[in-house]
Amino acid sequence: MNEFDVLIVGAGPAGMFAALKIAELTNGKARIGIIEKGYYAHQRICPLQEPKIGKCTYCKPCHILYGVGGAGTLSSGLINLRPDVGGDLQELVGSEERAWELIEEVDKIFLRFGAPPDTLHEPDMDRVKEIEKRAVKVGAKFVPIRQRHIGTDHSVRVIENMTKYLESKGVKFIIGTEALDVDIVDSRQRVKTTKGVFESKYLLLAPGRGGADWFVNIARKLGITLESGPLDVGVRVEVPYEVMEEIIDVEVDPKIIIYTRTFDDKVRTFCTNHKGFVVKEVYDDGTVGVNGHAYLNMKSNNTNFAFLVTVKLTDPMEDTIEYGKNIAKLATKLGGGNPLIQRLIDLESGRRSTWERIKRSVTKPTLREVTPGDISMAFPYRVITNILEGLKSLDYIIPGVFAPHTLLYAPEIKYYSMKAKVDRNMETDVANVYAAGDGAGLSRGINVAAATGLIAGEAIAKKLS
Repeated sequence: MNEFDVLIVGAGPAGMFAALKIAELTNGKARIGIIEKGYYAHQRICPLQEPKIGKCTYCKPCHILYGVGGAGTLSSGLINLRPDVGGDLQELVGSEERAWELIEEVDKIFLRFGAPPDTLHEPDMDRVKEIEKRAVKVGAKFVPIRQRHIGTDHSVRVIENMTKYLESKGVKFIIGTEALDVDIVDSRQRVKTTKGVFESKYLLLAPGRGGADWFVNIARKLGITLESGPLDVGVRVEVPYEVMEEIIDVEVDPKIIIYTRTFDDKVRTFCTNHKGFVVKEVYDDGTVGVNGHAYLNMKSNNTNFAFLVTVKLTDPMEDTIEYGKNIAKLATKLGGGNPLIQRLIDLESGRRSTWERIKRSVTKPTLREVTPGDISMAFPYRVITNILEGLKSLDYIIPGVFAPHTLLYAPEIKYYSMKAKVDRNMETDVANVYAAGDGAGLSRGINVAAATGLIAGEAIAKKLS
């Protein structure tokens, strides 16, 4: 049996930042193991984006979703430098001042490991006020944010630098290894994996969004208290880059929140990739989804962003992950194993798109491994209504978004686990078992995920010493 002082499940920002904190506070004396289903950052090469291949080969596991650095590594590498964007950090730590300190620490760590220092974008507050005025007129909210855009290409380098440093401190990366089960035996945590059983005194569960379903099953087995969480369901919108240029000059990843007229539901923009690319994701259950990348050194003629509807469920159907997966299964089936693509005018008119219609579009798709179809056949009426109403409101703020030839890709679903009940140190109500990051429902982005990892890491390091 492989024994450690600390085991971490998941090498995303939560797991990596926790390991960093533990290793440095214990002067490299703690035996830390990180179990990661995927591979090292430099090994995470998507065949779909390789010119010589150019198609999805259904890698197991999907390099876009899994691997050292987490899903955010290959998704523009944009860090929102606010504690209330990407989660509610101030509520987790019970102090707004402490929440801001953690976000600043996260930024400094990224810089320390090679994030380009000249990629910090400060919003121009005079121009922000102009956008806020337009937003208010349609009942929307524009959130100004300091943002650091590392870029997908540079993110890999930053994560590799951090990985090598952690290994020099004795951290063992157990890559290509899937965590299957967790047991507690004589106050020790035993993690059964595809490469044997690992044991530790302290355990941090940080499996990321791809492991949200797994986390819920393990939490229920161990007796960790869970709270129902939301689900984000929507589309990836792609437009000519000129449409977004004005607002991108103000904020690299514009955060706009809209409440729709018919259902009063929350719809928001997320993960904008200026002159970026739409990419395909493949989940373990065989379903597919879409995401977006933005590079510092490679550009397209389009800009894409997620447009997400927040779905909340109540008794008796409280499992948002199961609900989302059912939508993803239907969309995958309709797309014949590929994501769906549809022109906005076709969705609004109630007809499916065809390649002939898409070829007439001003916007040329950056993802070709898709199936033209009708997204309304996969999404509930309520979600479609929210998307159309939300985009109409967004068009007042960003003219040109609600255009006939705007392209929509589906499904874009953000699986946030049911939220683990934790204390201020990220410790669950099961002694010596901690939780952090998106997979545990405690964050919704790189910034807060990393911060929860720092909190858990510091608490574990104190116990070790």
